[in-house]
Amino acid sequence: MSAEILKDYPTQIELPIQWGDMDAFQHVNNLVYLRHFESARIAYLMKCNYQEFMESENIGPILRDTSCRYRIPLTFPDTIIAATRVTEIGEDRFKMHHIVYSLEHQAVAAEGDGTIVCVNYAENCKAQIPASLRERILAMETVAPATLT
Repeated sequence: MSAEILKDYPTQIELPIQWGDMDAFQHVNNLVYLRHFESARIAYLMKCNYQEFMESENIGPILRDTSCRYRIPLTFPDTIIAATRVTEIGEDRFKMHHIVYSLEHQAVAAEGDGTIVCVNYAENCKAQIPASLRERILAMETVAPATLT
């Protein structure tokens, strides 16, 4: 699988594999992949300026669930691209798809999904996605808004 897959991901960050990322089995520990997903997710949210909603409305994102499918083991040295996109959007949540792409192997090393729920932190309850955040998400995605349900 070539780097062509990355064209569908509006947020991509390049990260080096660290020696300390590896475990006793001499490959990158499974939890590190979830950190890569998190880094891409936060970069995406920063592009959407989610801090604005946190400050003005006390509404922000929280990770409800996540999954990861490991495809190939990563080892030091390597550099990865952690990429993410929104694949579904509802009233109070959206689903993100993540990939970790190895530059050394020119392949996807892991992929997964995460569901993000908007929360009103002042009232400790779910909240609707602010309209301007929804608009920013739709503007960043290359798919037609009708396919984001």
